[in-house]
Amino acid sequence: MYRRILLAIDGSRSSLLALEQAVSLALVTHAEVCAMFVADDSDFFLEIAHFNRPALMADTIAYGKQVLAQAGRRLGAAGVRWSSRLAEESGSPARIAEAIIAQGDQWSADVIVMGTYGHRGVRGAILGSVSEHVVARTVRPVLLVRDRSDGDAL
Repeated sequence: MYRRILLAIDGSRSSLLALEQAVSLALVTHAEVCAMFVADDSDFFLEIAHFNRPALMADTIAYGKQVLAQAGRRLGAAGVRWSSRLAEESGSPARIAEAIIAQGDQWSADVIVMGTYGHRGVRGAILGSVSEHVVARTVRPVLLVRDRSDGDAL
């Protein structure tokens, strides 16, 4: 069954729901969880606003450390063995996805658990989808968790 669960987390509501799924799955299978945060500066809208990228990346890394610490507290409180990984990536959602896939390969993950936003239309096309890229390119099973609190139904 699953012995190693890679949890890709970004602090969003859907990724926190994915954290809960990873906890449940780990408890049932006695698996270890590696929580991963990819700090990136790939937001399309930042190009337009001309943000200070180094300062933004430093803030993103600090936020990532907070997200990983929060995930670690939740995993530890549940009695799940865990580790964490913070990766830095500049570029597109595809490059972020490749960082997740590479970590899954390097760590020999049995499954990747991650949240998804389910954006459609123009916003989805512009922003791309990290989860879509992961599913399309990895050979590992992927469990996607979607936040449906916005009332959007499939």
